[in-house]
Amino acid sequence: MKLKKLMATVLTLALAVSVTACGGNGASESAATSEPAASTAATDGGLQTVEKGKLTIAMEAQYPPFNWTQVDDSNNAAPIKGTNTFANGYDIQMAQLVAKELGLELQVVKLPWDSLSPAVQSGTADLVMAGMSPTAERRKTVNFSDPYYLSQLVVVVKEDSPYAQAKTKEDFKDAKVTAQVNTFHATALKQLTAAKIQDPMKDFSTMREALKSGIIDGYVSEKVEGLSAQNAIKGFTFVEFDEANAFETDPNDIAIAAAVKKGNDALMEAVNNALKKISDEDREALMEKAIKEQPAA
Repeated sequence: MKLKKLMATVLTLALAVSVTACGGNGASESAATSEPAASTAATDGGLQTVEKGKLTIAMEAQYPPFNWTQVDDSNNAAPIKGTNTFANGYDIQMAQLVAKELGLELQVVKLPWDSLSPAVQSGTADLVMAGMSPTAERRKTVNFSDPYYLSQLVVVVKEDSPYAQAKTKEDFKDAKVTAQVNTFHATALKQLTAAKIQDPMKDFSTMREALKSGIIDGYVSEKVEGLSAQNAIKGFTFVEFDEANAFETDPNDIAIAAAVKKGNDALMEAVNNALKKISDEDREALMEKAIKEQPAA
């Protein structure tokens, strides 16, 4: 399905979901570990941001190719606040385009996954741009922009694994499979009913190491992360089911969008207007670039 057509479907469904709707994966978001910013400052354009003249986004900075940490500002990376390091990846490059359109300088607040939405709520960050899906559960606490990426689920495995040739979920019988905690991946993981479901893990770096060492046989991920893992680690591949056997997902789950504090409607509108100016071709090119530039592991 073409990106614009699928985005239209996602947006239609998203409008049907109240921002206070029940549902989602039931995951709870813990309080942000950083202290809230003192007070917001108005930019010349009337936008309310954490710091005047800057657009501050929250992310883990360890989910390539969506985001990662690096030691310099090469390839249009953004500084991570309070550190001498920088963040890069697809989320960063999309955020750079948004920030430029808004006339702001981009900076990053690096936080654990569970602290991302609370960072927006508390005023630590203006946006979350971290490969985050606009699920009904998350919409209870934050609002979301239009999608800026669409994905699908796969299972990352080793090339020499017996599961590398799997065609259906049932082919993962007795496989030790996991997913990242507090994501819809962990909810979809339960659809592998014949597998030996493992406790969810904290992040993709941990899961990659667990797969390399043989602790697990695979982990559920989005296809773009599967491509990233395949390119970054020798001997990794991923299983992508055909349409008849694919994971059942909500369209909002496979969309990636920016989280915005409830009530900050001006920033939401400005972000959406900026995103509309980025073509499908440019988005695809940015993702291809991110996959090529991602860290080796």
